[in-house]
Amino acid sequence: MFATRLSALWLAPTAVLGALEVDLDSPESIRNAARLVAYDLMSYYHGNESGHVPGILPGPPPDGDYYWWQGGALWGTMVDYWHFTGDETYNNVTYEAMQFQVGENRDYAPRNWTLSLGNDDQSFWGMSAMLAAENKFRDPPPDQPQWLALAQAVWNEQAGPDRRDDTCGGGLRWQIFRGNRGYDYKNTIANGAFFNMGARLARYTRNDTYAKWATDTWDWIMSVKYIDADWNVFDGGHVPFNCTDVNRQQYSYNAAVLLLGAAYMYDYTNQSKEWEDRVSGLVDGIERVFFQNGTAYEPSCEGGYCTTDMLSFKGYLHRWMAVTTQVAPFVSSRILGLLKTSTAAAVSQCTGGDNGRMCGFHWTTGVFDGKTGAGQQMNVLGALSSLLINETQAPVTNTTGGTSLGDPNAGSHSPTLPENEPVTTGDRAGAGIITAIMLITAILSAVGMAWD
Repeated sequence: MFATRLSALWLAPTAVLGALEVDLDSPESIRNAARLVAYDLMSYYHGNESGHVPGILPGPPPDGDYYWWQGGALWGTMVDYWHFTGDETYNNVTYEAMQFQVGENRDYAPRNWTLSLGNDDQSFWGMSAMLAAENKFRDPPPDQPQWLALAQAVWNEQAGPDRRDDTCGGGLRWQIFRGNRGYDYKNTIANGAFFNMGARLARYTRNDTYAKWATDTWDWIMSVKYIDADWNVFDGGHVPFNCTDVNRQQYSYNAAVLLLGAAYMYDYTNQSKEWEDRVSGLVDGIERVFFQNGTAYEPSCEGGYCTTDMLSFKGYLHRWMAVTTQVAPFVSSRILGLLKTSTAAAVSQCTGGDNGRMCGFHWTTGVFDGKTGAGQQMNVLGALSSLLINETQAPVTNTTGGTSLGDPNAGSHSPTLPENEPVTTGDRAGAGIITAIMLITAILSAVGMAWD
């Protein structure tokens, strides 16, 4: 039944979504549809309203559903939306949000978020700044933080001795601060995002130091077996176990952040066979694990319970796979075919809400699941706009038109990480609640997948 329905969508890629009609063979139709999805996405953002904090989505819990990092992810989505479609409607709010959250040391580590700040959280803002440099997003005035320098500040801090130790043979911890839950976990997304930024900084600046760190980070990820011989990408491991207790959950953003970084390394190394094989292998794994009948699928949660974080992963998957085709074009036909069938399924279920076009998370059913949110809208916006990749300029460098000013020492002189405040009874109670929630989530997910 599903295969027949998807085939029909592919052959006649006009899908009616309430008031929204999309012809996936027409760039203009895609732009029009993306414009509506972007409008609906931005309805979740209130940071440009009186009494709200610029740059962040409502949260963190219990004040709202979203953690700080998803603000950074949102602005990366909007920079790409502008770059792919040419629509400047949200450029001012994007610019203001990304500048507001730079922090006291211009490193995307503002003090008021340290209680929940992970290396991956900081990296999502850093990757969005890197994207702004690569896409030639509006440059700030000279006295304000520059996009390239912000990405370099994030990367320099994560390469610094404050963030590094010899446990598990190296690698970044998930959390930055010792008192944060998850400090004993070294995971793929923290190290994959650092790898991703290093590869992109190497290509942009032609500074081989970044490339060496990227290669060493890749080698470490392989050494702890977070990537196996079949190109499955696992989530991480714990320091007390020397990272040998590999968490075998697979999330699409882990594989996608590595794929994009590997594609940049392929381009930086003049199309080396080594990185070509790694790109090909990751595409193999991604297609096998994260697509069902050509449609993006999140296997670790769709059969059970998905956290708010997980509900945004498909958008990164689509966007990062699309850009991969520009720096590693040998996989273009394969990736673009997947992205088109997946987008057809995605838009077919955007029939919810009062306007008849809000999107859910489960794309494989073709039916709106009743679960709306910023993540779901980011996913479909990323999917739609990424189909315009062939009409879009490839990421620039400082020798191919890039205008963002860098600072190779940015972040290097930031203060040593502060000591955490003494743990209070309230902190312990909060930690207990978080632990209970995580346990219940894991059980629900496992039960759901067992019944799926």
